[in-house]
Amino acid sequence: MNKKRLLPLLLLLILSTGLYAQKHYKRIVSLAPSLTESIYYLEAQSQLIGCTSYCSSAKADNKEIVASAVKPNIEKIVKLKPDLVLVSGLTAPEDIATLKKFGIAVEMFQTPKSFDEICSQFVAMGAMVGKEQHAQKIVKENKEKVEKIKKQLKWNFTPKMFFQIGADPIFAVLANTFMDDYITLLGGKNIASSLKQGTVGREFVMTQNPDYIFIATMGIVGEDEKIIWSKYSNLSAAKNNRIFIIPSEIACQPTPITFVKTMEELVKFVTRK
Repeated sequence: MNKKRLLPLLLLLILSTGLYAQKHYKRIVSLAPSLTESIYYLEAQSQLIGCTSYCSSAKADNKEIVASAVKPNIEKIVKLKPDLVLVSGLTAPEDIATLKKFGIAVEMFQTPKSFDEICSQFVAMGAMVGKEQHAQKIVKENKEKVEKIKKQLKWNFTPKMFFQIGADPIFAVLANTFMDDYITLLGGKNIASSLKQGTVGREFVMTQNPDYIFIATMGIVGEDEKIIWSKYSNLSAAKNNRIFIIPSEIACQPTPITFVKTMEELVKFVTRK
């Protein structure tokens, strides 16, 4: 048999025997809360063996804690014998290199820059854990919800919006981030879209005079910030009672499901009479 006829047969053999298929990992350590939540949304938590101290769902399941927010305990991870460690951009390169030296596969998920990127990362993770079809179903459903939300909103002007993260310092959501998509998909204009770095003062916000202020933070800090902004009587958002708090555990969590939950909350705010 000549080489031209042999090559297609070899390719067919590779595909049919699954040698070319995505590897499905069975013992996974997650070093980022958003990645851990994605595993739970994919219904693959039985494959999760380790997590960070900030992974609430996994902690409730008594998964082994092997890291703080940014620093992994390499010794504990290695002892668990994972076949995959999921990391975000917060994990130090030297820690990733050490894990790889022990023969452990490491997959990096950088913070997505858009809702579309959130969805593509989610499908990629689904393929890794043998849940690709389930991931695609979730993505399809949530993309449809976003389209429905976009059609639901009708503006007779373009509202200026400020999305605040935290309080000390005040940090603005910037352009080319997945959180900026909240504003874009609502039909608003991000007052911080031209900034290169996110730390801002109250003077900047006053100058831009947003119609809406959304505060993504936890507990009493958010309430305190709302009270402070409400005292600026010349501020459009304060004057019209359009200062709202949204839980950071959904707004700052880049998964298709939490993104849509956030959008649904924001829609309730902007359509409130």
